[in-house]
Amino acid sequence: MILGRRHIRQLATRYLPFADAASEGLPLGQLLRLSLFQVSVGMASVMLLGTLNRVMIVELSVPAIVVALMIALPVLIAPFRALLGFRSDTHRSALGWKRIPYLWFGSLWQMGGLAVMPFALIVLSGQQTVGPAWAGEVLAALAFLMTGLGLHMTQTAGLALASDRADDDTRPRVVALLYVMLLLGMGLSSVIIGWLLRDFSEIRLIRVVQGAAVAGIALNLIALWKQEALRPMSREERETPRPRFRDAWRDLMQGGQAGRLLAVAFVGTMAFNMQDVLLEPYGGEILGLSVGATTLLTALWATGALTGFALAGRLLGKGQDPMRLAAYGVLAGVAAFSTVIFAAPMQAAPIFYAGATLIGFGGGLFAVSTLIAAMTLPSQSTGSGLALGAWGAAQATAAGLAVALGGGLRDGVNVLTRSGDWGAALATPATGYSFVYHLEIGLLFLTLVLLGPLTRRRMPRGAPQRLGLADFPT
Repeated sequence: MILGRRHIRQLATRYLPFADAASEGLPLGQLLRLSLFQVSVGMASVMLLGTLNRVMIVELSVPAIVVALMIALPVLIAPFRALLGFRSDTHRSALGWKRIPYLWFGSLWQMGGLAVMPFALIVLSGQQTVGPAWAGEVLAALAFLMTGLGLHMTQTAGLALASDRADDDTRPRVVALLYVMLLLGMGLSSVIIGWLLRDFSEIRLIRVVQGAAVAGIALNLIALWKQEALRPMSREERETPRPRFRDAWRDLMQGGQAGRLLAVAFVGTMAFNMQDVLLEPYGGEILGLSVGATTLLTALWATGALTGFALAGRLLGKGQDPMRLAAYGVLAGVAAFSTVIFAAPMQAAPIFYAGATLIGFGGGLFAVSTLIAAMTLPSQSTGSGLALGAWGAAQATAAGLAVALGGGLRDGVNVLTRSGDWGAALATPATGYSFVYHLEIGLLFLTLVLLGPLTRRRMPRGAPQRLGLADFPT
């Protein structure tokens, strides 16, 4: 019986996805439970960027410019992720917890924002009998800001906690698993929420959004339960002056490589995300694909991303340099956008589908690799929260700006080409899309230029090369 159990355990570790991400400090059961915070974050992201976006424009008839401003508000919180991570590094409490309080309060902000969101949106749509005319805009803005703050706080503290508990060997696979859980959370919640709202009404909207708020805080409570050890602190320890954010930031940037890594994350994320609002319209308008056919793109992109996550976790766990792996992801992105561009003149849907899959693969490989690199950048005076927060700030801000720029540039270029000033050959709807895709390729090459000095740095012969970034300030 003992041999049988041992054999089953060995088979599970060898063949189950991410079973080898567990370690003595973070067993598989606790790791899977901790990863539920990513499911909560994915669900909140779907609500903000997908479901509520459509509901405001179509069912509630809110002007598109107002909807765009509301969705952009959570991006304003993203630059503060570095500060949130630093505060979780230096937090002091009688119980000795650092990450759990930020996970908890992030969950409360996220739940609170979603709880008041449907009422604010109904008021915003004009269904208001008392109060000032601007009440809807103010209430909706507060709801989006609260949800965005909770989302960023929860994810920053959760990633830092996972980094604290994982060891050097398993950390890459832990990160890959967390990204997979984020994708699963987004995919499952989009299907469930879409099904629940198939017969829309204001009452149903309130029930679904508030149900998502309750589900989010329940998932986060399960995730944080007993994840951080008690380390009681005396009053003298709690009253000791904490490091200043300015000093910790200067310490993080001392080696010169941290700033370059953040620039890589920012530019690379912009390069991969400018197509977010363009890929499906491109398939429908330029290639003549049906709604069902373009909906398949999301599944193909997710499949590519999952493959990239899994490959990154396996190769980084074997000692692959994360910066070289990020460069491979960038090169995959160059091939992906080139494939998407060539699909238009060839009118070939399979080529287009292959390009969408490659975009997900390259983006997934790039994101996991740069996050692992950021985990090796804790400040000397604090911990990993500051570096992870800085990475998250760069990544989230770039993603928000990229989406806005992608749509704006396509519209602007199409207006110019329709006037005929650029010639008859460019006076087609495909020109605006092609301009954005070529710009993304240019940004990917710029990312490779920024990556170059990071990949050239080598460790001395005979030194362990698990992550290959020992020259960063640690």
